[in-house]
Amino acid sequence: MHSKSNSFSSKVSIHTWQSKKVHGETIAMMTGYDFPTAAALDRSGIDGILVGDSLGMVVLGYDNTLPVTMQDMLHHCRAVARGASRALLVGDLPFMSYQASVAEAVRNAGSLLQKGGMDAVKLEGGRERAAAVRAIVAAGIPVMGHIGLTPQSVHQLGGWKAQGKSAVAARRLLEDALILEDAGCFSIVIEAVPVEVGQLISGRLVIPTIGVGAGIGCDGQLLVAHDVLGLFDRFTPHFVKKYADVFSQMQQAFSEYITDVKAHRFPAPEHANSMDPQEYRDLVREIEMLESEFESEENYSNRLH
Repeated sequence: MHSKSNSFSSKVSIHTWQSKKVHGETIAMMTGYDFPTAAALDRSGIDGILVGDSLGMVVLGYDNTLPVTMQDMLHHCRAVARGASRALLVGDLPFMSYQASVAEAVRNAGSLLQKGGMDAVKLEGGRERAAAVRAIVAAGIPVMGHIGLTPQSVHQLGGWKAQGKSAVAARRLLEDALILEDAGCFSIVIEAVPVEVGQLISGRLVIPTIGVGAGIGCDGQLLVAHDVLGLFDRFTPHFVKKYADVFSQMQQAFSEYITDVKAHRFPAPEHANSMDPQEYRDLVREIEMLESEFESEENYSNRLH
């Protein structure tokens, strides 16, 4: 039976993250979508788990994050919350769950905590999200911002392109980060920007930054668990370091299983349950008696006709 207890017993909070920023301690975060991944991450001592809307691509097979719904997010958030008790849990607000109105943003953010078991929420965008951030924070819900490459705006950005590569664009990202900090974000994800830009923004914010392809200068780092494990085979971003090749191992294991089944090597005796010999002999006698009764009834019926 799974136990949530581990050697890293104290619950990580947004204040823990802020303390790490102050003391120069790097924050390790990873994106996960299910119970066993969350349990493994939690026992490993991860500082935070993001239940990202990237599950649309990684788990559900969509081409991007846009089809992901609140129902999808709540389903996976609950699974992660059941697996992890120590790490700070952050749930993504999916596309169109916060853009239409501030009231809807607050309501959906509340659902990720109340129904999804999250500790905080994340939303994408800069200055245009300040009002929503303020309202969500005012409702008592911690908010993580997300600037740079924002996947929900992939069509507006013209694809999966690095952001902040010009001086003008980088300055705008810094301004967005400062606005989000002022609005009440406890942390900001910076995705796919030059290392210089990630370091510059991180050095000017009071709150911690979490880099995704934003260089070593951020206060923390975030990768998707499936990418780290080599489990997602469709593509791997260049900024990902693969620590395993689980996809290949899965293929090999499945192939060996198929071969064993077709060759009648599985299941072997050790994989089966055995009946007590006397019970089996009794069963055979019961079946013989039953067949004999059926045969007698059939012969009687035939005589009548």
